[in-house]
Amino acid sequence: MTDTPGTTAARRRHRVREEALADSMRIARRLLVEEGPEAVTVRAVAREMSLTAPGLYRYYAGHRELVQALVSHLYDELAEALAAAREVGPADEPGRQLREVCRGLRRWALAHPREFALLFAKPVPDADTTPGAAAHDPSWRFGSVILGLMVRLWQRGTIQAPADLSPEWIVQLEEVREHLGGEPVPLEVIYVFVSCWARLYGAVAVEVFGHLDFALTDAEPLFERTVGEILAALGDPAA
Repeated sequence: MTDTPGTTAARRRHRVREEALADSMRIARRLLVEEGPEAVTVRAVAREMSLTAPGLYRYYAGHRELVQALVSHLYDELAEALAAAREVGPADEPGRQLREVCRGLRRWALAHPREFALLFAKPVPDADTTPGAAAHDPSWRFGSVILGLMVRLWQRGTIQAPADLSPEWIVQLEEVREHLGGEPVPLEVIYVFVSCWARLYGAVAVEVFGHLDFALTDAEPLFERTVGEILAALGDPAA
């Protein structure tokens, strides 16, 4: 079937738009890495693309939309890196897979400290991932790689959850359960998931941000020990 002139023009416009979006993300990321998050502005990205700021508004409504796009892009990249790390471990051993995912998170963060800081330290308000934000779902795509393995460990029935939770925990943990694909995970177990994530993030962040430099020249053994303790808390028999 021969394309009509209108179809050909539409495809060309789509291609031009996709190329412009990819170019803007490349430039925004370079500005982030080389100059910091405050340098990622519509005007700066437009200038690098040889556009005026109004010209870039064809693709982004403003600073928030630009930053949200960059955050989403980075979360998707991180999710892909963790999914690849997960496949290093045997499919029938979620504990070993989760260990590899933890290592993958550390590798990515150490290789991309400015990107890691944008995602997790949120140095600019527009980098938020609150419900309704464009980056909310991409952040959960990243989180689902870790949470999915935690759920598989829970399904083995070896997690020792706290006997009870105070009421103020309940509402906060309900959103996490909503993202588990219908799995009826008890909130007490989700509390264990969240506390383990807090330990994992802390172990990575404290190294990435240089807060162990006063004591350690090699933080990997401490990280590996922490991961082992996390896996033990999640009931992994091999931990």
